[in-house]
Formats: sequence, C-alpha cells, structure tokens
Amino acid sequence: MVPYARQHTLSHAVTCAGIALHSGADVHMTLRPAAAGTGIVFRRTDVAPEAAEIPARFDQVGDCTLSTSIQNASGTRIITIEHLMAALSGAGIDNLVIELDGPEVPAMDGSAAPFLFLIEAAGLVAQDAPRRAIRIMQPVRVVDGARSVELVPDDGFSVEFEIDFASAAVARQAGVYDLRAAGFKAELSRARTFGFRHEIDWMRGQGLALGGSLDNAVVVDGDVVMNEGGLRYADEFVRHKALDAVGDLYLAGAPIIGRFRGQRSGHALNNRLLRSLFAMPGAFVWTTSPAPAGRGAGAQILEMSAAAPASA
Repeated sequence: MVPYARQHTLSHAVTCAGIALHSGADVHMTLRPAAAGTGIVFRRTDVAPEAAEIPARFDQVGDCTLSTSIQNASGTRIITIEHLMAALSGAGIDNLVIELDGPEVPAMDGSAAPFLFLIEAAGLVAQDAPRRAIRIMQPVRVVDGARSVELVPDDGFSVEFEIDFASAAVARQAGVYDLRAAGFKAELSRARTFGFRHEIDWMRGQGLALGGSLDNAVVVDGDVVMNEGGLRYADEFVRHKALDAVGDLYLAGAPIIGRFRGQRSGHALNNRLLRSLFAMPGAFVWTTSPAPAGRGAGAQILEMSAAAPASA
C-alpha cells in the first residue's frame, strides 16, 4: 500500500494581536485547529454568527486594491489575508479556523514570518485523511498590458517573479524560488510589504494604509529606503511580491504542483489566474500525494479525475 501524505492542522489554538495595515484597527486573531476536510475558514467574531464565516477560496475574493479580500453572501468582509495565507501554505496547513474581531488580519511586521512563528509555536498534527493537491497539466496564462501571470506544469512548487519600478531603490528585480520543504521560510517568509512615500496621501485618502508605518512596511522615498536597518534581503521587493503570490495561490483550496510565473502582477491578476485555471478542467487534475521523505508540495502524485469540485 502506498503511504499517502496526510492533511495537517494545528495541535492547539494560538492567538496574536496587532494593528491592521489598511483599516488601522487593533485586531485580535486566533488560529484554531479544524477537522480534516474543513479547509481554511475565516470567522468574524464581531458579527452575527450566521454571517460570520468566509471560506478562504478564490471564488470568495472581492476587492483587490493593494491587498486580497474575501467576502461572503452576507456582505461580511476580511481584507489583507495574503501574508497569513502564504504562511499557511508554507507550513503545509490544510485545515484551520481563523477568528478575527475585526475586518482585517493584523499586519504584524508586514511579512509572513510572525505567522510562521505562531504556527511553529503551536505545532502541527497529522490528520486521518490524505492530502489533496492540484497538478497543473497545461499552461494557463492571463495578460493585462505589460503585466502577466502564468501557471505551467512542473514536478514541484516554485514561483518565478519579475518587477520593474522607476525608483532606483527597487528598479528591476527577478527571482525564482523553489518552495518545496523549507523553501518558503528561508526564501520568502521575512520579506515585508512595501510602498512609496509619494503615494501615502493618496492611499490614506482612499481609506488605505491607515495603520501603515515603518514598523510594518518598507517605505521608499524617491531612491532611498526609509527604514532604519534597510532591507532584510537585497531583493526584498521581488521576494515580497512572490510571497503575495504564494498566499493568493493558496486560495485555490489546496497546494499547487506547478510553477507560477508573474510579470509585474498583483493580487487582482493572481485571482484572475485561478479563475481561469478552474474554468479549464483539462488544465489541471486533482491528486493525492504519497508521503515524501520530507514534507513538501513536490512529492510525486497519483492522478485523480479533474472533475472533483474546487471547493472539496
């Protein structure tokens, strides 16, 4: 009998609190273990129970202005979920209930590293159910002017990204990141979100970045990084864009076996890519992963029918 990789959740609940990047609200968040097959579910504790839950899934995504938001049929909304989703993807968590007493995930330091720390502090537990994954069988591509995103077949999970900004502090950066095993933690997890000083007034006029500061974002003023201590990686900017893509892709509802390529893309285009993927059944198959020697998305797979629903 082939030993299959199993689904995982947290061994016990863990809580944190912090300022939300865009709303500026003080938010408390609790990550709670969930039964096999639950998936990732957000729950607002400050709204009526019947309107509180939102599954973390690509077809629940709404506004993508400077972050990824999800919304349910009752109009309950949660924004800036991408850094937490990236951490859950990197840690290999399949089932979790995320409780929030406000409309946004706390920013912490603007990266996924604090969330990974919480997950590691709680510990993971294997569940009595095989882990499913999505294997890319044919290229899927979305283009919007000079921006593009693509998923192509590959044996593991990797992210290839390129950005190009006028500021000399950012300029053109490109990277390819193999995210099997501990790749996410080492390559991307500490990369912080970033913005430009000349855009702050506009963002705040739109009700965005109200909680932003040098404590939870890299701020570029012209050609200068304003943060004391500078950057965590020489190419922190492109690494953060890759981190965002990892979080957005985990809204597929399962890990992806394939390579993502992003060219100047953002949250909206990443979501359009997933919608295009699931509109093309021949482009992917649902799979069950045999247990690898070390846990990670790059294990060999047994192929199943692509007819399985995306929400399963």
